Amino acid sequence: MISTELTLPQKRERTLKIISNVFNLNVIPKVVFELIKALDNPRTNAMELNRLVSHDQALITKILTVANSPMYGLQRKVTTIDFAILVIGFKELKNIVAAISISDALRNKTDKYLSQKDFLLHSYLVGSAAKKIAKDIGLQNSGEAFICGFLHDIGLSIVHRYMHSSFVRIVDLVQTQRLTLREAELEVNGITHEEVGSILLEKWNFPNEIVEPVLYHHNPSQSQASPTMSSIINLADFMTEALKIGELYLDRGLKLDELTLSKFKFDKELDAEKFSSNYKDLFWEQMEFVRFLS
Repeated sequence: MISTELTLPQKRERTLKIISNVFNLNVIPKVVFELIKALDNPRTNAMELNRLVSHDQALITKILTVANSPMYGLQRKVTTIDFAILVIGFKELKNIVAAISISDALRNKTDKYLSQKDFLLHSYLVGSAAKKIAKDIGLQNSGEAFICGFLHDIGLSIVHRYMHSSFVRIVDLVQTQRLTLREAELEVNGITHEEVGSILLEKWNFPNEIVEPVLYHHNPSQSQASPTMSSIINLADFMTEALKIGELYLDRGLKLDELTLSKFKFDKELDAEKFSSNYKDLFWEQMEFVRFLS
């Protein structure tokens, strides 16, 4: 009898074809593509960004919500995009607009396999923690840390929406066979959510400074271009589990990469848990703002 079971490379090839179809189907609304294209153009100025964003009141609300969050610690309330550009900076605001737009466009309906509310909370908290960690260690591009953290699990959202039967099988393997998420993803799709997310972000012209940390947020030691940022996202992701605030059930048993332990001078994960306790107040403060993003 001839086996019909696909090999790992065959599963990977099948998944890559589906991902390619997702990109070709133009699932991202035209207005979002125009926005991302404009954001990628160095000639785009504040006036042009304001004009593009002004067509979407919901997006404006979300941008201002992020700008007014404790993450920035501003003394004055930000009420306009112009003021947001002034206090946050054009480059960082561009990244926020792009990340929120992509996240909204790929969001699926909540079901028993993935709560969109929980997923958004997790994404936002990892982004917020990553930005604070980056700032605390003196990293110049702390704004990129937020975007990397916010988008780190975008691959899960893609699989949940466009490969739903595969997502169900992955969850089943994690829950009934006690496989790790990575093991289950490779068994079903031949590829991990990190790879799925990074492939599409690259197709959507996100810079490598964001694509690579998304790809290596579970194994920063494999990152060549952005090992520090990848380690920050790895730690921020771990912190949601350590603090039991905004954790994602599929991340249970999440381990820190050796490079993350080394970069932050942790002898063991218990040290990382103690480190996480310093950010607990930040997590609780940020939770208040997430409801305005849903």
